[in-house]
Amino acid sequence: MTDSKYFTTTKKGEIFELKAELNSDKKEKKKEAVKKVIASMTVGKDVSALFPDVVNCMQTDNLELKKLVYLYLMNYAKSQPDMAIMAVNTFVKDCEDPNPLIRALAVRTMGCIRVDKITEYLCEPLRKCLKDEDPYVRKTAAVCVAKLHDINAQLVEDQGFLDTLKDLISDSNPMVVANAVAALSEIAESHPSSNLLDLNPQSINKLLTALNECTEWGQIFILDCLANYMPKDDREAQSICERVTPRLSHANSAVVLSAVKVLMKFMEMLSKDLDYYGTLLKKLAPPLVTLLSAEPELQYVALRNINLIVQKRPEILKHEMKVFFVKYNDPIYVKLEKLDIMIRLASQANIAQVLAELKEYATEVDVDFVRKAVRAIGRCAIKVEQSAERCVSTLLDLIQTKVNYVVQEAIVVIKDIFRKYPNKYESVIATLCENLDSLDEPEARAAMIWIVGEYAERIDNADELLESFLEGFHDESTQVQLQLLTAIVKLFLKKPTETQELVQQVLSLATQDSDNPDLRDRGYIYWRLLSTDPVAAKEVVLAEKPLISEETDLIEPTLLDELICYIGTLASVYHKPPSAFVEGSRGVVHKSLPPRTGSSESTESPDAAPPGVQAGEQPAVIPAQGDLLGDLLNLDLGPPVSGPPIAASAVQMGAVDLLGGGLDSLMGDESEGLRSDVGGSPAIGGGGFTPVPSTTMPTNLGAPLGSGLGDLFDLTGGVGALPGSYVAPKAVWLPAMKAKGLEISGTFTRQVGSISMELVLTNKALQVMSDFAIQFNRNSFGLAPAAPLQVHAPLTPNQSVEISLPLNTVGSVMKMDPLNNLQVAVKNNIDVFYFSTLYPLHILFVEDGKMERQMFLATWKDIPNENEAQFQIKDCSLNADAISSKLQGSNIFTIAKRNVEGQDMLYQSLKLTNGIWVLAELRIQPSNPSFTDLEVRTLLSLKCRAPEVSQYIYQAYETILKN
Repeated sequence: MTDSKYFTTTKKGEIFELKAELNSDKKEKKKEAVKKVIASMTVGKDVSALFPDVVNCMQTDNLELKKLVYLYLMNYAKSQPDMAIMAVNTFVKDCEDPNPLIRALAVRTMGCIRVDKITEYLCEPLRKCLKDEDPYVRKTAAVCVAKLHDINAQLVEDQGFLDTLKDLISDSNPMVVANAVAALSEIAESHPSSNLLDLNPQSINKLLTALNECTEWGQIFILDCLANYMPKDDREAQSICERVTPRLSHANSAVVLSAVKVLMKFMEMLSKDLDYYGTLLKKLAPPLVTLLSAEPELQYVALRNINLIVQKRPEILKHEMKVFFVKYNDPIYVKLEKLDIMIRLASQANIAQVLAELKEYATEVDVDFVRKAVRAIGRCAIKVEQSAERCVSTLLDLIQTKVNYVVQEAIVVIKDIFRKYPNKYESVIATLCENLDSLDEPEARAAMIWIVGEYAERIDNADELLESFLEGFHDESTQVQLQLLTAIVKLFLKKPTETQELVQQVLSLATQDSDNPDLRDRGYIYWRLLSTDPVAAKEVVLAEKPLISEETDLIEPTLLDELICYIGTLASVYHKPPSAFVEGSRGVVHKSLPPRTGSSESTESPDAAPPGVQAGEQPAVIPAQGDLLGDLLNLDLGPPVSGPPIAASAVQMGAVDLLGGGLDSLMGDESEGLRSDVGGSPAIGGGGFTPVPSTTMPTNLGAPLGSGLGDLFDLTGGVGALPGSYVAPKAVWLPAMKAKGLEISGTFTRQVGSISMELVLTNKALQVMSDFAIQFNRNSFGLAPAAPLQVHAPLTPNQSVEISLPLNTVGSVMKMDPLNNLQVAVKNNIDVFYFSTLYPLHILFVEDGKMERQMFLATWKDIPNENEAQFQIKDCSLNADAISSKLQGSNIFTIAKRNVEGQDMLYQSLKLTNGIWVLAELRIQPSNPSFTDLEVRTLLSLKCRAPEVSQYIYQAYETILKN
């Protein structure tokens, strides 16, 4: 009889009957009763009242009955935690059962019961099972560690389970290795900062050995883990690739994609001249082609991944065009994806084949597919210049079919062809004009209007054509209205005498009768241009347009590199990084490909924290403060103060609207900026900048009154020279993903009394970058560029340039939070970008910071005790002399040294660029140089009249001493 009988109910006091059956002496009756309970639970009935009776059934040797009881327990333990404790003894006993299946079942169930009270009892059985002689029990226990970590991470760390998991990577059984890797990867995902999977060539070798004997899911876990490894050189990368390649012939498509991901990542490190590189390219094609013979859903996933692979390395599939030809019974989502890949693979060699295929598709019945096919013909024309003529004649043939949506799509793509090949195919305009009346879609109407406006001089009745569109102006979509406005202004500039009325009509419709701000603004701009300077209007409106690029829908290179690292996951199907669609994705680590062999590209994570800053303290991207927006929009982007880095001059330029492209006048006349209200005092945190006469130093500029920080903003320059200050390694400040392809990394230095910002600008976009300029927002110590940002030649794609930008400390002052936060605006020909970074305070320690002994004593006593801050510096293994000389390199001067009860005491002073003195007492115990002796609680004492800076001075001490 089938199990359906358990789901039928007699309704006669059901719970009571089940209770009686569960307590029956007959084993068979008990088993039947538990099955009925599970059936009721499955259909959503509440059978929690039977908890004690079901738990009593645990004491059995029957494996089937035990499994059923454990299933019930998992479901109800959370709602009955006190009852669940009753089962603990049985679990513990089962974990020592001679049958390995029962041992594994017990530890698996305990891991699934998410009740805090039970987790404490789970530790001992779990520890035994992790070292069990049977591999089945060990592999189950490995996964249980990950579950337990999810419930109580601290407990797992305290009990040392993570170390045991790491040991299991060296297990003799491949499935245990795979599960240990899976568990560690899962835990590492929730704690990105912890280096749990500490991979090295030895452990990689063990994983590769286990790879051949695992189940398919085990192989996927291991391959995903391998993909996160960074080989030390190209030889190791090649060796890993050779051992992973056999996985490409696996029957499971997930294994194939995981193997492709590893190979795509490590190919970055192989030189293209290697014979092996060519062999690997050939080996990658067949498995990808095989994936396309699976069912449609799998095909779609494979195609989305192939789309990424083709953008990164088109050479892999360049000879496989035919497999992407559409089959009549493909679902629409597969057809559209295949079409996309066909365009990406189109080249001079196969264009005839592709065009014949696309023309065929344009006669299909599926409207979406036909539209995409017509658009694809246009993309071929733009991509392969030699085929442009053939594409245009194909499009004209399609227009002759008079099928409405085909005609409209054809007109949209012909507009793009005109943009790519000006003055070449304009003879077809007459044919296009014949179809004007049939256009009813905004995009097609806008394209046609653009063509009429752009080539008005060649179309005799251009004014009549545009006038016909003007009749229903307010019913048109915004796209069409904007295009119509521009086209009529173009027509007026080309034929002013005939179209004066028409242009006045459209300008009044756009400005007075429209409530669309975009349309109104454009209308007013044209109106003012035409009425004040028609010559300028002609230069603006009829300017030569740049040719459009061939692949407009390519994924941004930095994003593509990240997505290649996620092949075979949801990210590769969405074509978005996980952070874009995973909720609570703060823990998502940005992955990137290894640098190409011989490339100087930084391998640092784009989200690395600035030097000397803990990861958790990453400053928020501008604008985060409440009153910051006003500040940034008024960022002074006039020429920075020139002259020596620590100059007494404090010329402030007039506020320029950052978003209005005001930076173009960066090299302009300096006197321009000095016109704004001299003498006014800026509101704290307010918008504008008040120019300071060049002869005076700013004092207490914008300092909050009564804050006790009077002298924090008392700016005085530094003098002298002593090289050797600690320089932090460069970190990525502005990732390319956030700045349209511009990546900025850098650090701060102080050399011979001069502060510099050492920058590396990298162009990861597809276009050239030029016209760079930089500006800082007001900050706590008045840091400002002392010279313009000099990028002498335009930055071409994938090029980097290193720049040393001199800084001074005579800029505007505003107290920031944190105190060392610096907010920066960088402009280039593409846009203005904002980022913020934290500068290490030791770049502000001046060279004349050594105080006289008597002065030191008097000042120490004079500063009130509540201004004293005490800190502990851990993990420093230097003695007093080494510490003293190391700190002196960064302008922290030792005034005196003495030994008290076996402890060295250093008394030190330093001075900041704004005149603040900081006094320090450093206590070191030579016998135990680790600084962490329990008796010595106060290791670094700082005294200062502005106690706000103490925390940052301590960070500077720690940074200098530990590097």
